[in-house]
Amino acid sequence: MVRVARNMVVLAFSFAAFPACAAEPLVVELWPGKVPGDAGIKRRETSRIHQSPLVGPTRLITNVSRPTLTVYRPDKARDTGTAMIICPGGGYWDLYWELEGEEVAAWLNSQGMTGIILKYRCPRRPGEPEAEPAPGPRIDAQRAVRLVRSRAAEWGIDPHRIGIVGFSAGGHLALATAAGFGDRLYLPVDAADSQSARPDFAVACYPGYLKVKDRDAIRTDLRIPADMPPVFLAHASDDRESYGGCVSENSVLMYLALKKAGVPAELHVYATGDHDFGVRQNDKLPSSWPGLCVAWLKSRKLLTPR
Repeated sequence: MVRVARNMVVLAFSFAAFPACAAEPLVVELWPGKVPGDAGIKRRETSRIHQSPLVGPTRLITNVSRPTLTVYRPDKARDTGTAMIICPGGGYWDLYWELEGEEVAAWLNSQGMTGIILKYRCPRRPGEPEAEPAPGPRIDAQRAVRLVRSRAAEWGIDPHRIGIVGFSAGGHLALATAAGFGDRLYLPVDAADSQSARPDFAVACYPGYLKVKDRDAIRTDLRIPADMPPVFLAHASDDRESYGGCVSENSVLMYLALKKAGVPAELHVYATGDHDFGVRQNDKLPSSWPGLCVAWLKSRKLLTPR
């Protein structure tokens, strides 16, 4: 996502939100000590209200140096045991914590899934190229899958139903985690790192950073193994987000690469909807994607009662 000036005029938007999460979340430190591979930043973590021209005011978090998992459990009566790690977008500069984090967790809870928001390190560290994905978040996401799987019994999660969902830059992060699970990105720090880093499924909405610059090919950090988990993709044809190349053609390219590799995949490209549609229920065409995703999960037996 592009960083936008704070004094932008706020447009009025109305949307139907999913019911609030069932209970106060559990917040867990991602790393027990020093964060691997991080040069660190001197600025303190901050939260602010961002005035988005597409969705109105929404809360952003930045200057993250201590990554965490925020765990929202669903109501026990409808808990399926399925969980998703949520990767908010923000161009690897910020985290769209409300729009692509808390609202997504509420949607997952409404469907009987545990929503786990990954607060990954941002912004880019000094010297990291602005046009490329930051390396630190990939390390955080790989650790998140292992840590969630290690705590599955404690959190009422089926260890074979742990997925990852991401938006914009977070969509790239979700796909990179699903594709690169076989590459250990850090040395083990505790017993949790003995767990598999492979998500059981991945969902990417309007993802960026998919294509190499000068030709129609998937980036090398998204090299697709034959045992990559199933993928669900959603994008709007009129997405105008230039930062990270969040255009629908690149999601089509990813879908074709997945199909060629024999990885089960489903793609939805909407005629309109632009960027940043999250899971909000409104009169825009992409508001149907959460329902289509639930149908996809059910078709893969990922939401059957425990």
